[in-house]
Amino acid sequence: MPSVLPDLVVVIVNWNTRALLLACLTALPAATAGLAVETWVVDNGSTDGSVAAVREHFPRTNVIANQGNLGFAAANNQAIRASQSRSVLLLNSDTVPAPGALTVLVRFLDAHPQVGVVGPRLLNADGSVQLSYAAFPNLRSELLGRNLRGRRPFAAADAEAYAVDWVGGACFLIGRAALNAAGLLDEGYFMYTEEADWCFRVRAAGWEICYAPQVEVVHLGGQSSRMASTRMKAELYKSKLRFFSKHYGRAHTLALGLGLQAIFLAKLVVGGLVAAVPGRSTAGRALARDSGLILGALSRQLGDPRAQEA
Repeated sequence: MPSVLPDLVVVIVNWNTRALLLACLTALPAATAGLAVETWVVDNGSTDGSVAAVREHFPRTNVIANQGNLGFAAANNQAIRASQSRSVLLLNSDTVPAPGALTVLVRFLDAHPQVGVVGPRLLNADGSVQLSYAAFPNLRSELLGRNLRGRRPFAAADAEAYAVDWVGGACFLIGRAALNAAGLLDEGYFMYTEEADWCFRVRAAGWEICYAPQVEVVHLGGQSSRMASTRMKAELYKSKLRFFSKHYGRAHTLALGLGLQAIFLAKLVVGGLVAAVPGRSTAGRALARDSGLILGALSRQLGDPRAQEA
């Protein structure tokens, strides 16, 4: 172990995004200028040559090559456990951080020890702003399908930042002390909501969560999940139920589950009706099929208390 810890460990989880991953790695030296950085790529069973390409073009990058897809939380935890640094950055393979952007985030944590997590402004490829922070989920936001973008000025005169409930995992910087206090990512989440859960625990341990809009990172968004979109939608709602079970209790979890089941049952019925309309049968069958799959996943989650345990 080195006598002085690196300033930053960058962890990139990859699943079949070879070209995007290489572009992200190419951008890292400029994005982390002035920092001592260790980079880890955790590959979740890609079949597109990602691992070989990283080893060829970025030989100093640490690579963990999993045989299958362990999910976002478990894969990140592998690299976090294997590394040491003052801070840890979760970075999606489909991001391109601007020069100096990640350095600014690390310096922000250094300057504000009460902050445990900070995230940047995420931009689409056309420069439009993505939703990258929100209030913690509640029944209203989940059943209406609208994240509430609650924020308040961060109490530091030297910082252009806002205090928020949680920031997105596409670019997510956490200090090592906050990480040690809150624990690793919850591997009970396969994908989605794990960053909100982590922020909930960091907040409970006494740190603030911040959004820094002066730091910009391009995020192309959903490049892995769209390859298996229906399954990922099911994982999203399963993760929401897990979050509610851990932090709000059984009654709220049941209310959310029943509400989501009613929504997808209605979509299943609508899909069946649309399928009978000439020229719309393909779209109707797809809606019915996807709704049925998600409905089944929700029913299994509600019926298996072990799947919701912390």
